[in-house]
Amino acid sequence: MAGEDQRLATPKPLTVREVFDLVRSDLEKVEKEFCRQTTSSIHAITEIGQYLQVSGGKRLRPMLVLLASKLFGFEGDPAIRMGAAYEMIHSATLVHDDVIDRAETRRGQPSINSRWGNHMSVLAGDWLYMQAFSIALQERNFKILDLLIGLTQVMVEGELLQLAYLRKADLTEDDYFELTYRKTACLFSACLRTGALLADRPEEEESLLASYGISLGLAFQLIDDILDFTSSEQKLGKPVGNDLREGKVTLPVIYMLQMCTAEESRRIERVFHDGGFQNVAFAEILEMAERYGALEAARRKARELAEEAKRCLRIFPESIYKDALMSLPDFIIARES
Repeated sequence: MAGEDQRLATPKPLTVREVFDLVRSDLEKVEKEFCRQTTSSIHAITEIGQYLQVSGGKRLRPMLVLLASKLFGFEGDPAIRMGAAYEMIHSATLVHDDVIDRAETRRGQPSINSRWGNHMSVLAGDWLYMQAFSIALQERNFKILDLLIGLTQVMVEGELLQLAYLRKADLTEDDYFELTYRKTACLFSACLRTGALLADRPEEEESLLASYGISLGLAFQLIDDILDFTSSEQKLGKPVGNDLREGKVTLPVIYMLQMCTAEESRRIERVFHDGGFQNVAFAEILEMAERYGALEAARRKARELAEEAKRCLRIFPESIYKDALMSLPDFIIARES
């Protein structure tokens, strides 16, 4: 009987569709708010905002705000507005990233910089950041403003750190996770903390959701880095092996470099310095990653982070929204794009 009770106490994982259905109507409101907030008297801003909106994206960050606030029974326009604000911040980082990386595509479409040029793109990204702060200011919540200011500083530091780390073959796992926290996980964490702040929850609960977001964000980026080896351009919306072309030393590469021969290490570095696979084929690097188990080691680390994220939710009362948050790490690990 005790065993049966234990089985009953274990929540059934939700499907991706079931999780989206929980917040689908609110996500539609986020889309409308994003559109409204990116409409400007400057035509280029409106045009770029509309292009960003229709170019797709998982809207994962607004979903995190919505699920976190609903976890505490908080409903209303502030969560919608903050969901839009975080999507703007995310969009701004992508626009700036594409300028820095000289990317030509994003999600299978021409990137903003390839359509509007670098100068316009940088200014549009800056405008999106400022508009997100303007939205947050409407909430008259100093904790949320403090959170956004700290978030922006950390993310800019991440951009600078990434530039410093390019083509460095001696990076450690700790270096990788410091960069990944600043580039990706801190934004996940802020979205979840915002849900707790809107609901005026105790600091302990806010901290646990923040930790959940960090582990979730680290796992998300790690899977992204694995997919850069194993996916296809059709699924990713950009060429595979892109990180290697751009000289980004991701965790699978760090693991490879720790195990490979000196000659193999030089061949990996050759790709970095060539900025492509002119002299060393991508298939050769992929074979090396598989032979040394670098991709499986990275995936194993992602699974560990997913479990860490779930542990952060244990203290919260059972609800469909807790089930949704418990299910998200597994979706992230299993995704193919």
